[in-house]
Amino acid sequence: MKQLIVKILSCHRSMPLILAAIAAAALGMALLSQYVGGLHPCILCIWQRWPYGIVIALGILDFALSFKSSKAVSGVMALIGISFLANSFIAFYHTGVEQKWWKSIFQSCSVPELKGDMAQILEDIKNRANAARCDEIPWSDPIFNLSMANYNVMFCLGLALVAFISARLIWKSA
Repeated sequence: MKQLIVKILSCHRSMPLILAAIAAAALGMALLSQYVGGLHPCILCIWQRWPYGIVIALGILDFALSFKSSKAVSGVMALIGISFLANSFIAFYHTGVEQKWWKSIFQSCSVPELKGDMAQILEDIKNRANAARCDEIPWSDPIFNLSMANYNVMFCLGLALVAFISARLIWKSA
């Protein structure tokens, strides 16, 4: 079993596509939960989608490079790992905002300040009326009570580890 896992992780042609497919599935789940499930994303949820898009693009680029140089594939696999790691950091930050460990630095994640004249206050409230709050958890699983941001931390940390191990194995086999 260990040999099979090492063989898959060191395959410079399939690993970029596998990770791109996983990223596409995760992004698809986020979009399904938004458009079918009615869970409106906050700005931090949107930010967590960008690294998935980057991984998809890098995975396709990496697959194209796999026909030329496996060392180049190794470098791009490391970038894929960095993208997943960045996503994990964003999700961890979002978890902290949800748990009220710290306040969000994004203005759209907070209650509007009641400063200025009445027209400015009403405009600020109107602009934020449809925005989801970063410090509210719209969904958590019924068993462990973890939010999507909590799961994204663990998911992306695991995928970053897989990408880094794969990059190392591809480099060694080149």
